[in-house]
Amino acid sequence: MPQFLDTNDADFDARFAALLDMKREDSPDVDEVVAGIIADVRARGDEAVIELTARFDRLTLTPDTLAFTPEEIDAAIATVPDDERAALELAAARIRAYHERQMPQDESWVDAAGASLGWRWSAVSAAGLYVPGGLASYPSSVLMNAIPAQVAGVKRLAICAPTPDGVANPLVLLAAKLSGVETIYRIGGAQAIAAMAYGTETIQPVDKITGPGNAFVAAAKRRVFGKVGIDMIAGPSEILVIADKENDPDWIALDLLSQAEHDESAQSLLITDDAAFGRKVAEAVEKRLETLERRVIAGASWRDFGAVITVRDLDEAAELSNRIAPEHLELCVAEPEALAEKCVHAGALFLGAWTPEAIGDYIGGPNHVLPTARSARFSSGLSVMDFVKRSTIAKMTPAALKAIGPAAVTLANSESLEAHGLSVAARLQQLNNEEAES
Repeated sequence: MPQFLDTNDADFDARFAALLDMKREDSPDVDEVVAGIIADVRARGDEAVIELTARFDRLTLTPDTLAFTPEEIDAAIATVPDDERAALELAAARIRAYHERQMPQDESWVDAAGASLGWRWSAVSAAGLYVPGGLASYPSSVLMNAIPAQVAGVKRLAICAPTPDGVANPLVLLAAKLSGVETIYRIGGAQAIAAMAYGTETIQPVDKITGPGNAFVAAAKRRVFGKVGIDMIAGPSEILVIADKENDPDWIALDLLSQAEHDESAQSLLITDDAAFGRKVAEAVEKRLETLERRVIAGASWRDFGAVITVRDLDEAAELSNRIAPEHLELCVAEPEALAEKCVHAGALFLGAWTPEAIGDYIGGPNHVLPTARSARFSSGLSVMDFVKRSTIAKMTPAALKAIGPAAVTLANSESLEAHGLSVAARLQQLNNEEAES
């Protein structure tokens, strides 16, 4: 059973703080191992990647077989059932339409001094997208990573998708094709991150790496950050549901289990203003766990990290939600829009009882790559903005430089940066000379 907390209890603050501080991620000390893998890939390139793939994925490759051929991709895609293809195509279309609206606009104007100012957005030149393999092989993650990059205008996209024992997921390959990705390497782990960051004889380096992975992948992304950009270091999945008693307890139970089944370290929380309803949901979870296919994983997550929290009212629920800053936040209440205005820290919000979080994982449109471990307090989910960067633009006319240049000289001198000041002063002197001659 999960924890049961009530804000009226004398020990609530201490128990809630302990809940927030729970160490949910099984994080073995992999950094030293990852550092060695990265150094090996940098030193030996393809040879190191091939050896590591044989060791960890039991797959023998050559430089010529690191990537899937177009024929292999087409053959695998041909095996995808029609209903799955149609569902993936619908998801791709909705995700693309949503992200097209995120594209930022260039701006330019002339200010009061006569200076032309503005900014320009441009895409990164190349992006590497990591897609987990094996049991955690998710075609939806391909769409969520690749489509924003393509919409942003990234010219070169490459996917690294490990294929343990040589077994590939045809839906992953179809998702890549629907997203406009032609290069798919069958490698994974820290070696794939290193190869994308530094390049090998066969694999071209990229400018940004995105996508989820295990502890080794996360550690590798931390280490290559700075050489390349990364999206985030994501932890185990999490969901917070705020629900009143007018909901179906079984629906809420299934929403909680939808994240619990991801990982034994995932966290599912319920906040309600009705203690009896909270108990009904907990009972519904236990009943569903009797038959759920991934009941061992979901049961461990719910037992070790789940919680049902009873509050006085929905305002208090919003306050607690902001302290939790959940990855996914469901608002199953009569007026979800009003409550959403008060919930300012969340990776993604799902409004109303008819909007289960699972819709967002696949078909809703918004991105499902979201900040975890309370990082929604200061960061956002993956978007087009992760694949573009802004360059500022300034153009001075002689009159504009004369109007604001003297202040720049003053500030440069105050910082004892003589050449800074002189670079402006020399131009001002030229303007003064021209005026004197005229």
